[in-house]
Amino acid sequence: MVAAVSRLVLPEAAWRERRAAHEQRVRAWTDPHQARTARGEKHPVHDFLFEYYRFRPSWLKRWHPGPDVVLRGDTAREFLRWPEYHEADGGVALNVAAFDPARRDSLAWILNLLRLTAERPPAFGCFGLHEWAMVYRQSPEEIRHNAWPLRFPPDELARIVEAQPVRCSHFDAFRFFTAPARPLNRLQPERATGPQFEQRGCLHANMDLYKWAFKLAPFTPAELIADCFALARDIREVDMRASPYDLEKLGFAPIRIETPEGRAEYETLQRDFAARSQPLRVRLVVLCERLLAP
Repeated sequence: MVAAVSRLVLPEAAWRERRAAHEQRVRAWTDPHQARTARGEKHPVHDFLFEYYRFRPSWLKRWHPGPDVVLRGDTAREFLRWPEYHEADGGVALNVAAFDPARRDSLAWILNLLRLTAERPPAFGCFGLHEWAMVYRQSPEEIRHNAWPLRFPPDELARIVEAQPVRCSHFDAFRFFTAPARPLNRLQPERATGPQFEQRGCLHANMDLYKWAFKLAPFTPAELIADCFALARDIREVDMRASPYDLEKLGFAPIRIETPEGRAEYETLQRDFAARSQPLRVRLVVLCERLLAP
């Protein structure tokens, strides 16, 4: 027997208030990005969340209540323009049964990754060297953000990388290492083996919560997507502050991981992100389980 699912019923005034609050929150991130895009300007820190993760600002602004929420009121019918919604319990709700069956294997993979990452002890010894390994032994023309100066000349930067253990556990960061930097990494994650290495001390693993959240849209509550984006944005700023780039003109003071004091500062922030990520990861696990349920 399948247990009955309880539904949260929201009158029109309540869900419209939630939608407005979400849109206002998100516009603080999307409006500056869209204004920069219109001017043809690049931002080496904040553009990443829109360019790498490929979730459009208009999609991020779009409010969805998540599963098992009934929206009441005449204007709730506007949600029926999306095929995932149907009329239910005197209102409009997401139809969990409309989740594409072809995506269930992918969903099960995401759920397994989230569970493994939540259960595995976090590691805090990488000190952000992945960004350094991405420019290790590169020419100025090859450097990704070459519109911005590096804090050290190439030989000094290489010495810093070679003097510290490189311990990147995240495949999607490791795959951007330069060819000379790859053998320096103590771990050699591959796409197929990624879940074996993922751990919540990793800044990129915690940024990726945003990716898993939006991949399940519109079934993911919009507030959860925004919470994951907010965490990813904070992490991205620390990620680039600890990088070899000099971004002080943008207001980002460097975290000097080439010094003991800088490594201690980085680890403190890393531990905070690990703690902040865990409740979001749990909420995503619950969502995945709901979508996979009969």
